[in-house]
Amino acid sequence: MNLKLLIKNFILVGVLSLPLISCQKETTSKAPLSKIASRGKGIYLSNCIVCHNPNPAMDGSIGPALVGSSLELLEAKLVHQTYPTGYKPKRTSGSMPEFSQLKADIPALHAYLESFK
Repeated sequence: MNLKLLIKNFILVGVLSLPLISCQKETTSKAPLSKIASRGKGIYLSNCIVCHNPNPAMDGSIGPALVGSSLELLEAKLVHQTYPTGYKPKRTSGSMPEFSQLKADIPALHAYLESFK
C-alpha cells in the first residue's frame, strides 16, 4: 500500500470516528487544564486521534496509548522517527508518519498527556 493511500485511509478513519469522541469516557482529573495543556489537547485532537484513541490513556486502532510518554519520546517519534536510546516500542508496525511541523508544540502535547496522570 503506498503512503498516500495509507494517509488517506488514516484520515478517513479519523473523520468517521469523530462522532464517537463524545462517547469516550474522559479520564482526566476534574481540575481545569492549564493553558499549555489546553493547547496540547487541541494539537492531540487535530493530529493524533486518526490512529490513537481520542482518550490518550487508551490504545487506539493503530497507535498505542500515549499517557506517560516522555518529552524525549515525543520529540524522537514526532520529529526524528526514532526512539530514545534504550526505549522498547509498544508496537513495531512502523506506520507512524513524521510530524516535524509540530516540533514547537511538543511541550504543549506533553502537558496534555501529563494531565491524565
